[in-house]
Amino acid sequence: MAPQGKLDLDPETVRTARRLAARAAEPIIDMARSHTTVSVERALLRLAGLAGADDGGRPWANHLADAVASQTGLEHGLALPVWDALLNGPYGSLADLARDAAGGRARFRLPGGADAAKAREAARRAAREGIARVDRRRAERDRLLAELPPGGPPGDGPPRPLIYLIVATGDIYEDIPQAQAAAREGADIVAVIRSTGQSLLDFVPEGATREGYAGTYATQENFRLMRAALDEVSRELGRYVRLTNYASGLCMPEIAALAGLERLDMMLNDCMYGIIFRDINPRRTFIDQRFSRQVHARAGIVINTGEDNYLTTADAVDAAHTVVVSQLLNERFGHEAGLSDAQLGLGHAFEINPAVPESFRLELAHAQLVRELFPDAPLKYMPPTKHMTGNIFAGYLLDAFFNLAGVMTGQSIILIGMMTEGIHTPWLSDRDLALENVRYVRDACGGLAEDFVPRPDGMLVQRARRVLAESVELLERISDDGLLTAIAEGTFGVTRRPPDGGKGLEGVVPHADGYFNPAIEILDTEDPHDPAREVPA
Repeated sequence: MAPQGKLDLDPETVRTARRLAARAAEPIIDMARSHTTVSVERALLRLAGLAGADDGGRPWANHLADAVASQTGLEHGLALPVWDALLNGPYGSLADLARDAAGGRARFRLPGGADAAKAREAARRAAREGIARVDRRRAERDRLLAELPPGGPPGDGPPRPLIYLIVATGDIYEDIPQAQAAAREGADIVAVIRSTGQSLLDFVPEGATREGYAGTYATQENFRLMRAALDEVSRELGRYVRLTNYASGLCMPEIAALAGLERLDMMLNDCMYGIIFRDINPRRTFIDQRFSRQVHARAGIVINTGEDNYLTTADAVDAAHTVVVSQLLNERFGHEAGLSDAQLGLGHAFEINPAVPESFRLELAHAQLVRELFPDAPLKYMPPTKHMTGNIFAGYLLDAFFNLAGVMTGQSIILIGMMTEGIHTPWLSDRDLALENVRYVRDACGGLAEDFVPRPDGMLVQRARRVLAESVELLERISDDGLLTAIAEGTFGVTRRPPDGGKGLEGVVPHADGYFNPAIEILDTEDPHDPAREVPA
């Protein structure tokens, strides 16, 4: 049999790993297909154009969803009660209906017969209009990428790896000049990290915000402002600068919808991050995630998964196989929701303790293994953070080794490391130095990945094969015992999360007979990547 890449991985072992991942994922997929959540239902309202909030900041989408839930329940979905009320009441818009619902003046019912048919058709039209807006934004991105290719003038091709940088002042109007400055210094991707704790809010804040803590709130208006700012600097530089935010937490489906409407390019969207690190109920997370990934697939958004986080709480050597298992699960959940390989920005990280003998060789083995397991995925490689200290010189050197590993193993996206990671929130000057570091390594190494070939049966090859074998063993156990059980036992990131614990379980509802959500109907039945699908003007 011909060698399989530089590591000569056994193709049957790789197939077994994917087969077991699919088996482990199937009960979760069945659950997601047969349940809804309050955020999935609110996402329909947002796709249908409902925006805004009351004077206290509570979104109209929350008011409307809560009113329907209290009167008819959510097991049949929001669509029939809401559009029945619109058709039969004195309301000119969803916003008018939501205001009356907030004041306790709106009445909802589950219509039947001809009334149900009319409500169903009106809801379908509204959902179709919203998804058509997402389609137009995707087409707009495609035009801009052709006009402003990431690598600069046509023919140059995109640089590899793409440089990913985080901006997080808490004030969107401060984020904008910092993001534009980062783009001018070479950043290809700008991520606006969310304010601390936003993932635990069961509503999406409204408008432009200036009061975030260690991050800036993810809102539709903040998305719009940053996208416009990056479009401006993209035209100035002659290359398209991508925008990233976070579709996770209790409002994952709504944020995904808003990202599609405002043409974000990448979204953090991991299958287990919110469960393990934010104590969000596992059932809520998996149900919300399927819908969010369907929207991402339709919008042409690349997801970034968060396997690197496991290595902040578990040992990066001992737990290497849990990263691979999570990547395989993320791949399966992503494919089932319609994401292509080109949209699977699977995550991993350079987090082995530098005091471990031959730590760099181990890092290379792990990075090359992931590259070969997912050859068509735009992998996202995360920098060292766990072992960064106040020694900025050692930190800068460690980041350079991380950048070198990324180039040698052909990573797609590198989140730049900061030498002041262990001291304070980085200043602009810190970002400039970090960008200089990665630019030097990327430019100096050029096509070094072509020349990097591990010795057959050498230490790197043996380590990669061992991690893959351990991944298969773990997947066998998970597929027998169940993924929810594995999470409850602390398999990923050490933390234990029981299936009926955590935040947001009260927002999970099993479908009743006749459940209807026209957005899901469209996303379930149409190929998001069909080039023949007409995009309305």
